[in-house]
Amino acid sequence: MDYENRIYLSPPHIGSDELLLVGDAIATNWIAPLGPHVEAFEAEAAACVGATGAVALSSGTAAIHLALRILGIGSGDVVFCSSLTFVASANPILYQGAMPVFIDSEPESWNMSPPALERALRDYAARGMVPKAIVAVNLYGQSADYDRLLAIAGRYGVPVVEDAAESLGATYRGQMSGTLGTLGVYSFNGNKIITTSGGGMLVSDDPKLLREARFLAAQARDPAVHYQHSMLGYNYRLSNVLAAIGRGQLRQLDDRIERRRAIHRRYEAALSRYPGVAFMPEAAYGRSNRWLTTITVDPAIAGITRDTILRELTARNIEARPVWKPLHLQPLFAGAPSFDHGPEGNTAERLFDCGLCLPSGSGLTPEEQQRVIDGIACCLSGAGAGRLARRD
Repeated sequence: MDYENRIYLSPPHIGSDELLLVGDAIATNWIAPLGPHVEAFEAEAAACVGATGAVALSSGTAAIHLALRILGIGSGDVVFCSSLTFVASANPILYQGAMPVFIDSEPESWNMSPPALERALRDYAARGMVPKAIVAVNLYGQSADYDRLLAIAGRYGVPVVEDAAESLGATYRGQMSGTLGTLGVYSFNGNKIITTSGGGMLVSDDPKLLREARFLAAQARDPAVHYQHSMLGYNYRLSNVLAAIGRGQLRQLDDRIERRRAIHRRYEAALSRYPGVAFMPEAAYGRSNRWLTTITVDPAIAGITRDTILRELTARNIEARPVWKPLHLQPLFAGAPSFDHGPEGNTAERLFDCGLCLPSGSGLTPEEQQRVIDGIACCLSGAGAGRLARRD
C-alpha cells in the first residue's frame, strides 16, 4: 500500500483571510516589528476570550516568562507547575533562577490535581516556603478545574498563571480558557489550533500587569528621546506580519474547534469498541477544543502496548506521539520535588506509559483519518485474534 503522503499530528491550517492580511502588511510596508496588525490582533484576541487586554509576543514561552517576571519571581523562589506538560511550561521558572516543584494530574481531566496541589501547599507553607506562583496547564485543549485550584491557591495568597497554550477557545463553566488565572498564556506555534507560525499572547484583566509586560517585551526602553534602559528587558514582541496571520486565523477559531471535535468523535466511534482503549475524558465542567485526540492503551486488556500502535502508525507514514513525558522525570529537572495525586501513585507517569496522541489537525480529511483508524484497528484486531487463539 502507498504511504507516501505523510499524515502529521497537527499541521497548520491556513485560510484565505491570512493571505489578504499579510498582503496588506507588505503593501503598507509594515513588515518591521509591531504595527497596526499587532494592535488589532491584541484587541481582537482580548475580545474573543473576554479579557481586558492582551500583549502579542514571540512565543507562548515568552508569555510565561514575562508572567513570572512581572509577578516578581526571582532567584531562590519556589514555583509550582503541572508535571504533565511540555517543557516550555517550566523552563521560564529556571530562567528566573527559581525552583520548580511539580504537581501531578488528576484522572478526571489529566490536568493539575487539586488534592496534590493542596498537599504541596500545606507542606511548603509548613516550611515557610509558600510558592510565589503556580503555573497550571490546560492539557490537550481542556481547562483544569479552576474553581478548586483557585480556591486552594487563594488560601495561601498564591497567584495562578494559566498556561492555556493548548486550550484557546475551550471553556470552563462558560468562561473562556486563559482568563481564569491572574495571567493567561496562549501559544500560536505552528502545531496549535490557530497559528502565527511562531507566536504567543499574554492576557489579563489587570492593565498594570499588561503595561509592565509590554514594556519588558520591547527591551524595557525608558521613555526618552535617546535609547535608555534602566532594567533588563527582552526582544519578545510579535511582528506585524505574523500578527496579520494571527488575525486571519482567529476569524476561523470556531470552525477549527468544531472540526477537531468532529475528528475526536470519529475516532471515538471507531475505536471505543476495542477493549483496553480509552480516550482522554472531557470534564463535565467545560468544553474542550480537542486540540489533540489522545487515547490510552491498557496492555493487560488490549493485548498490545501503546508502542506497538506507535510503530505501526510510523510504518504507515503517520505521525503520532506519546503523551508528554512528565517534567519530574525529565533529566533537566532531576531531583526536583513532585507531589502525586494520591496513594495509588503518580497519574502523569501512568498516562505517559500508555497514552498516545493521534493526528488531529483541523485540515485532516476523512480519508486520512480512516488511514489512522485502520492502522490502529489492525494492531488491536490482531491482538484480539491472538488472545482468542491462545484461549483455544
